[in-house]
Parts: sequence; C-alpha cells; structure tokens
Amino acid sequence: MDSIRVLVVEDEPINLEALVENLRFEGYDTTGVSSGAEAWRLISEHPDGFDVILLDRVMPDMDGIEILRRLKAKSATMRASVIMQTALSSDTDIVEGLRAGAYYYLTKPFTSQALLAIVAAAARDRRGYRKLQLDAQQATRALACLSSGQFTFQTPEQAWDLATVIAKATPNPERAVGGLSELMLNAVEHGNLGITYAGKSLLLAEDRWRDEIARLLALPEHAAKRATVFFERLEGEIRFLIRDEGAGFEWRDYLELSPERAFHLHGRGIAMSRQVWFDRLEYQGCGNEVLAVIRT
Repeated sequence: MDSIRVLVVEDEPINLEALVENLRFEGYDTTGVSSGAEAWRLISEHPDGFDVILLDRVMPDMDGIEILRRLKAKSATMRASVIMQTALSSDTDIVEGLRAGAYYYLTKPFTSQALLAIVAAAARDRRGYRKLQLDAQQATRALACLSSGQFTFQTPEQAWDLATVIAKATPNPERAVGGLSELMLNAVEHGNLGITYAGKSLLLAEDRWRDEIARLLALPEHAAKRATVFFERLEGEIRFLIRDEGAGFEWRDYLELSPERAFHLHGRGIAMSRQVWFDRLEYQGCGNEVLAVIRT
C-alpha cells in the first residue's frame, strides 16, 4: 500500500520545520504549511491528497476548528484522520474539537515520542480504512438482492473480511464498511476475548496487540466462541445486529469521545459508528448486542 501522506499545519516556522523533519525521518510523505488559508487551498486542490492532517488549533488567518468543519462537511475530505495540536487543553476546548471531528489530540508542548505515537495511531486507522474501502468498492450486484442473513466469525481477520462482504449489500459500501469493521472487531477482542480498554492501550503501546489476540484465540476457553452478525433489509432501512458471547461492558461511556480519552491511541470506533458511519446505533442488554441501522 502507498505511504501515508501527512499534512502539517503550523504557523510557527521553527515548530513547523521540526514537525516535518520528525515525520519525514519516520518515512511519512510529509507536506508542511504555515497558515490555515494555505492548508485549505492545498486540501481543496487535492481532496484525497492527505491521509493524516496535523492541525494547529490557533492560527491568525483561519483557525483549526474552521478547517476541521470544512473538512468534515465534504464527502471527499471527511475521512482524513485529523490530529488537533493545541495549547488549549480545557474540557470545553477539547469537546469543541471532538464535535467538529478531531478524533486525535496533542497538547503543546509534546515530545517527539508522543507525536510519533499519535501519528502512527492515526495512520494505522487510515491505512486500515483505505484497505476496507478499496475492498468494499468492488461491490457485486447480487448482494443488493440479499434480504436477510446470519454470519459468524471468530478472528479479527474474519471480522474485517466479512465486513467488506456484507457492506456491499448497502447503498454506500464505503461508508458502511468502517462502522461494521469497528463493531465486529469489538465483538472479537473486547467481547469474546475479554480484552479491556486499558489492556488494549497497553498492548498497542508495546506493539503486542496482534500477538496477544493470537495467544487468546488459541486458549481452550475461547476455542468455541463465535460472534454473529444478523443482516436484515426492511422498508427504508438496513439493520445489522452484532452479538458476541462476552459479559458485556458499560457501553454508555463510549457513545461520545470524552475529553479524557481524546489523547488515547484507540477507543474511537463506537463514537464514529454512531456519529459518522450509521444513522442509528443502539446497544442492548449488557452491551454484548448492538443494533446498527442505515437508512435507505
């Protein structure tokens, strides 16, 4: 897959140079601009030109919130992963950015290590979504005839593959596949395998997430566990009911991306599914069932 393209928007020349050099050294295809107006000109000319945008919150000509709102208002640019870098760290400021669509945050001053960790997280999410999007674009007309179905899966790979298939039964596979993959992956790792939010944070920080998933799947107590997705096409809407065999979780805490989690490397899937990818999202019972609805 092509390299990750990063746009850095920072009005302080020394900071801009340091950010660009750090990211280029790590192998990112990086472009730096020193004003909001210049950033928006580039984005407008190349709507699909950047995967990750490192955006300064406060700039004299056009602030980061305004650029973010413009990005999220256009279908061609709304999928870019935006990291808001700011010295404004109050809950009110963070919530404003989250509601505008910034799912990643860096508070100034930050270290190179913090910068690279958050850019890597945003790049990982964007790379995964690009792959799912490309797979889902290859829709088959036969799936448009699917009226109902039941599918089971056990591993993250099966969840991703199945999400790309059943997304093809929707009017907009590129939109549906993002939410389906997130919710189905949650059913595997947090549901059936019981990985906690804090546990995943540690695994990602230590780059052990995939190894731990493989270890847990090999244990006898997880050998027979499956997650299930039920598909139903009704008049005016398509429904997906995703069920796992776990003990559930306090799902209400994740419907919105809270300020205290804005700086974490994961934990955006449920909020994005509710706000971006589906028209309705409802958790049921203890949280081991979720209904996702797309209006047609």
